[in-house]
Amino acid sequence: MTTLTKAPLALLLARLFKEADAAASPAMAGFSRDERARLLRSKTEYLDFYGRLKDLWLAVSPEIGTLLYMLARSSGARIIIEFGTSFGISTLYLAAALRDNGGGRLITSEFEPSKVVRAKANLTEGGLIDLVEIREGDALETLRADLPETIDLLLLDGAKALYPEILSLVESRLRPGALVVADNANFCPEYLDRVRSPAGGYMSTPFGEDVELSVRLG
Repeated sequence: MTTLTKAPLALLLARLFKEADAAASPAMAGFSRDERARLLRSKTEYLDFYGRLKDLWLAVSPEIGTLLYMLARSSGARIIIEFGTSFGISTLYLAAALRDNGGGRLITSEFEPSKVVRAKANLTEGGLIDLVEIREGDALETLRADLPETIDLLLLDGAKALYPEILSLVESRLRPGALVVADNANFCPEYLDRVRSPAGGYMSTPFGEDVELSVRLG
């Protein structure tokens, strides 16, 4: 048994995924497919766009959550940075890995106050809040300072257009062999060009349909 597969976390995750599946977002219906794609790529309209989607779950799938847990466990991660908390489902998976690795620290950033409240409640219910620091506000500011000297894993799952900027904020602290997981990175070609470039300092490959998995080489 792991933290992930036993109470209270296993029951909490099952309930949260059920709630996420049942939820609908009228706000998302207000965007055409092309407009949504444009806004996902925008570096200037992300606060307004995601603010209008504040009730949308934007959760990872159970499969990607399990992948995050496995990556953090197998790498022995103790320090994790997450961009984009939302309601905290991915945070729960990563914090569970820290617990089973013997402890650590997860710093995550979310600009929508109502989601911060909900994420804190979920982490408390899951028994993992002691491992997590949620920084409320724009991650371009909240992740700019007071980061640990060494980072073992970075999850990018916030505003897609900002992936290069967030990576730049933490890159100097990524240890050799650190993992970078980017969800829906296809919405940011600039990011993909950077991590896939032979000169970029990463080995990177798409994983499944939505994830780019990279390892810091040095």
